[in-house]
Amino acid sequence: MADYRFYPRYLHPRVIEALSDTPAVLIHGPRQCGKTTLARLVGEEAGYAYFTFDDPTVLAAAREDPVGFAERLPSRTVLDEVQRAPELFTSLKRAIDRDRRAGRFILTGSANVLLVPQLSDSLAGRMEILRLFPLAQCEIEGSVPRFLDELFAGTLKMPHAGRLGDGLVERILQGGYPEPQKRATWRRRRGWYRNYIETIVQRDIREFSRLSRMDAIPRLLELAAGQTARLLNVSELAAPFQLSRPTIGDYVSMLETVFLIDFVSPWHRNRLKRLIKTPKLHVGDTGLAAALLGLDTGQLLADRGLLGQLLETFVFGEIKRQASWCEREMAFFHYRDKDGYEVDLVVQQDGKHLAGVEVKAAGTVVERDFRGLRRLQQAAAKAFVAGVVLYDGEHVLPFGERMFAVPVSALWGTR
Repeated sequence: MADYRFYPRYLHPRVIEALSDTPAVLIHGPRQCGKTTLARLVGEEAGYAYFTFDDPTVLAAAREDPVGFAERLPSRTVLDEVQRAPELFTSLKRAIDRDRRAGRFILTGSANVLLVPQLSDSLAGRMEILRLFPLAQCEIEGSVPRFLDELFAGTLKMPHAGRLGDGLVERILQGGYPEPQKRATWRRRRGWYRNYIETIVQRDIREFSRLSRMDAIPRLLELAAGQTARLLNVSELAAPFQLSRPTIGDYVSMLETVFLIDFVSPWHRNRLKRLIKTPKLHVGDTGLAAALLGLDTGQLLADRGLLGQLLETFVFGEIKRQASWCEREMAFFHYRDKDGYEVDLVVQQDGKHLAGVEVKAAGTVVERDFRGLRRLQQAAAKAFVAGVVLYDGEHVLPFGERMFAVPVSALWGTR
C-alpha cells in the first residue's frame, strides 16, 4: 500500500465514525488538500474498491449510463471527485434506497455540495458531509491541539514558549497544502500554487459553471487575496473588470463553491441595532494567498498591514480546521459595531457559548487590545466564556475576568 501516513489527518476518526451508521460519507474540500489520500487510506483498511472521475474513461462511463454504472458498483466503493459526474447522484440514491447498509460509499468532492442543490438534495438523509481542509499546523507538527477545549473551559495554559518571529511568517507563507510542504524554495512553492489555480480554472470551474470570463478568475482571486480578513467589498473587486457587481458576485460565489475563499458572517442579536452586517472574506489558505500576491518573507515583514491580514486569515484557518474534527459543533462569526469596536473572530459552541479571538502581529499586548472583546462580552452577556488576544509572545497572561493574552503557538500545542 502507498504511504498515506506522512501526515496524520485528525478527521480520520470522524470518517470511520460516520461510516459506521450512514450509507454514504462525502469528504469534500479544495483540490489537493488530501481528500483522495484520506479516502483511499480508509478504503484500503476496509476493502473498498476505488474509482476516480479524474479518469476520463470512468467519467465517460458514468455519464453515458449512470444507472448501469451505479448498479455494477461493488458493495463498498470509493468514488473520487464526484462533482464531475452529477448525473450519477440520482442513481446512487436509488442504489442506497435498495440497500441501506452503513458504509457503502465513500465519496470525495472538490466542490461544496451544500452550495449545489442538485447534488446535495439527491442524497439528503443518506449522506454525511465532512469538510477536509489543507493541513493544520498540529497535523504538520504531529502535536495534540487543545486550544478549543481550553478556550471554552476557560483554562488556557501552556508551558513557556519562545517567540516565533520570522518562523511565524514562514508558516503563513508555507500554508497547509501537502504538496508545497515538500518544496524547499519560495519560487518552487509559488510555481505549484500558480499551476494549481490554472488546473482549477480549466477543470472544475469551466466544467461546473457557465461563467463567460474564465480569464478573470486568477485576477479576481488575486484581488480577493489582497482583501483577505477584510469586510467584503464587491465594488472594489469589480473595479478592474468590465463586469457588473451582480456578475462579479456570481464569480465570487464560484470561488467559494470550490473552497478557494470563505466568508464569515457577522455575529449579532436582533436587539442590537448598531452592528455592521457585512460578511468578512478570507482566502482558504495563506500559502495560496501569499503566492497570488507574490510575497516572500522580507516583503511580508516589511508590510505590517498585510502581515496582520494574513495572520488573521492564518488563525481563522487553524481554528476552523481544528473545529472540523471536534465533537462539539462550532460556528464562526466576526463582530463589529458602528462605534468601531470589533473582534476578528467569534466562535460559538453548540449554538450557546461564545468566545472571542483577536489577532495581533506583535510580541506585546496592552489593555486597549481588549476593547473589542470587552464590548463583545457586554453584548453576549452570560453566553460569553472567554476572550483572547493571540500574539507572538511567550506566556499566557490574564487581563481581567475571562480575558487572556495567549501565544499564537498555543493553537497547535506541543507534541
